[in-house]
Amino acid sequence: LPQDPMDFEWSYWIEWGRERILWLLAGHLLVSQVSRLLVEKYKPWCLMVYGMAACWLLLGIKGFAVILLHATISFAVAQFQLSLLTWLCSLMLLSTLRIPAVEETKRKWYDTENEYYLLLFTVSVRCLFCTSFSLEYCWHGPAQKSSHSFLWMLAYVFYYPTFHNGPLMNFDEFSKQMRRQEAFNLKTNLGILIVGIIRIFFWWCLAELMIHLMYIHALYSSASPLEAASYWALGGLALAQVLFFYVKYLVLYGVPALLLQMDGLKPPALPCCVSLMYGFTKMWRSFDVGLHRFLVRYIYVPMGGSQSSLLGTLFSTALTFAFVSYWHGGQSYLWYWGALNWLGVIVENGVKRILSISLIQDLI
Repeated sequence: LPQDPMDFEWSYWIEWGRERILWLLAGHLLVSQVSRLLVEKYKPWCLMVYGMAACWLLLGIKGFAVILLHATISFAVAQFQLSLLTWLCSLMLLSTLRIPAVEETKRKWYDTENEYYLLLFTVSVRCLFCTSFSLEYCWHGPAQKSSHSFLWMLAYVFYYPTFHNGPLMNFDEFSKQMRRQEAFNLKTNLGILIVGIIRIFFWWCLAELMIHLMYIHALYSSASPLEAASYWALGGLALAQVLFFYVKYLVLYGVPALLLQMDGLKPPALPCCVSLMYGFTKMWRSFDVGLHRFLVRYIYVPMGGSQSSLLGTLFSTALTFAFVSYWHGGQSYLWYWGALNWLGVIVENGVKRILSISLIQDLI
């Protein structure tokens, strides 16, 4: 049966995966295992060099220079050890992705739109990694500065499994785990690899079946079938959409998560099945775990979080969702999406607080 081509993200990453990215990830795996076996002490630097070479090969010298420039500027600003200044720098670097003149210049570097989009996606994800490193640098004392050198920043920013699309891993977790030296067991690692490949292949087959049999995205792209459908059918389409989104990210995050395991790191948990979720809060906590940890550690908690007053909690939550909307592109529909999610979380937590009152508990 013909494939539904309307899900851009799936088609895009599968095409890139088949062409080059899977081969580069296989190369990372080889370098990682050899370095763990022979030179465990220098593993971070071996992986850093490989990541830089892979970036150069895929994005070209100009794309590589853009990412290196972002990292250098972020590191230079972090030297002032001011969190607010670091955030302003990060937002400024992120905003350069949306300047029309800069976009046009970058487009001219490549022969196809797909190559330009790969640079765009990569740089937007690298912005989060640069922000994580810079804030950790600001928060740590002089005694820990050696573990926050520019070399460590490059090792973190150019770590290839998470390079193009995530998942996000905060620098403190990455650094701690990368420094930890464990006994290398080829047999155990081989077992993890085989089981992981089987699971990812199963998820990929399931996603391909949905793309070839259900045509969810094609239905969404046309108004007439939606207008003709009953409310039950629309509900079924909405559920099918989020279920496909879940299976898609099992594959897109499952591949880098497997490589993280092979490198001796603990990856963020894979998305939780959306059919098991009934709340906004759980959705944000357990779908993209890496992004959730980033938002909580660097935005929600520093702004007061749940420990502040009611207005403080509302403000820190709003700021968190505002950043998510802006990072995803900042289009008007993303602001509506962020606002509705913020409202959902606020209402949910408000109801939870009301239900925790002893009088209400007695009535229940």
